Amino acid sequence: MIITRSPMRISLGGGGTDLPSYYEKFTGFVVAAAITRYVYITINEAFWPQIRLKYSKLEEVETVEQIQHPIIREAMKLTGVTGPYLDIVSLSDIPAGTGLGSSGSFTTALLRALHTLKRNFVPPQELAEQACHIEIDLLHEPIGKQDQYIAAFGGITCFEFLPDHRVIAAPLKIPPEALANLEDNLLLFFTGSARSASEILRDQDRRTRDSGKDMLENLHFTKQLGFESRDALAAGDLWKFAELMHRHWEHKKKRSPGMSSGRVDELYELARANGALGGKLVGAGGGGFLMLYAEDKTRVRHAMREAGLREVRVQFDFGGTTVVAHS
Repeated sequence: MIITRSPMRISLGGGGTDLPSYYEKFTGFVVAAAITRYVYITINEAFWPQIRLKYSKLEEVETVEQIQHPIIREAMKLTGVTGPYLDIVSLSDIPAGTGLGSSGSFTTALLRALHTLKRNFVPPQELAEQACHIEIDLLHEPIGKQDQYIAAFGGITCFEFLPDHRVIAAPLKIPPEALANLEDNLLLFFTGSARSASEILRDQDRRTRDSGKDMLENLHFTKQLGFESRDALAAGDLWKFAELMHRHWEHKKKRSPGMSSGRVDELYELARANGALGGKLVGAGGGGFLMLYAEDKTRVRHAMREAGLREVRVQFDFGGTTVVAHS
């Protein structure tokens, strides 16, 4: 049996500039952090000549070409795993569609498991490249690259997305006390609604490719906030980082009418009134998790609980996509 896990992520700055429609012209920049919420993949030898898949659905097929799940099908093709005596099971700490990059985590965990089955070692950079190739090049998903890369690398990492499609990863060095405070003061609350990011990202992608002035100015400003967030974190200035989060969210909402909602705006203002210094919806927007930075955490937690929100505690993952069992 092989068990792999891949962390989910929160974006700390520059999100949205990792889409090809932007970085192919202007270079993208994102600061992201992997967190200790995971997608798990198990692969086990089966007794029957079938490929059995268990995720949100159950599939039993005889050949790879018959697999309906597009990522599993393409990952098996890419790695040369053909079965047929094979069970593949996916489990997740957090549901899909909540803004924590679960699709990228799923793809990297799956690829790591399949490569382990073939006794291939693939470094994080190549693992992320393969995951992006499957989701973006083969399946034409309107998504960026940060999810796959932060899942593969882990930690708190800066990524530059270059016009020639290369990605440069650099761990962000944060003073130890500031890192501990950042982990302690970042709060995640589930808004109670999941969403598909595809339509929001597809709209952004189309308007960027059409060189829409407002969209490009928005993304240029978002990238600059990403650089400033990196510098604030590196300096241990968490108040400045929180202020930048607030500015980023106010700016991000202008990107698409589906980015926020009346309820989300009310929740954010409630959090700010109770001590949150900054925050935003994680991911493409529209629902999922509200991330807040607060030093007076008791007041914020009480207000959010009273509003019916469930908290997910944040800790950083520094291992990236890993094999946790192999027997």
